[in-house]
Amino acid sequence: MKTTLTILACAAALLAPAAQAHVTLEQTTGLAGSFQKLTFRVGHGCDGSATKGLTVSLPEGAASAKPMPKAGWKVDVGTNGGVQEISWKGGPLPDAYFDEFVMQVKLPAQPGKLYFRIVQQCDKASVAWDEIPGDGAVKLKAPAPMLEVLPAPAGTAQHQH
Repeated sequence: MKTTLTILACAAALLAPAAQAHVTLEQTTGLAGSFQKLTFRVGHGCDGSATKGLTVSLPEGAASAKPMPKAGWKVDVGTNGGVQEISWKGGPLPDAYFDEFVMQVKLPAQPGKLYFRIVQQCDKASVAWDEIPGDGAVKLKAPAPMLEVLPAPAGTAQHQH
């Protein structure tokens, strides 16, 4: 019996991070200079309240963003202090469910890490998923989703719009 309780406690500890899911990016990598589909997953609301808005700020180097329309949500493409932003407002997305918000972005020609700062607006609060890791190994409470831009293979023709 004691062994069973220990196993259950260990399993619960391993599953706890999944229950605490953040706004994440489905894609982990993309090729430099290419157009990339990005899917942002919202795994929960804010402190139990429904999500009513999501704003994604594009990092420097990402350009030509085009959002995918979403039934029940109004989409706005704009700038805030020179940073291109895409916002979805509407829903609502209840805390007990998850959903995905999609856009297409032109990736920069140079490889590197891109961090997408996100603000999730809910009924009772909002959460900024905008923390970017520093040099230390500090665990972030509200990490910004990251995409690793890889070098394009030599001789690859890039699709231009």
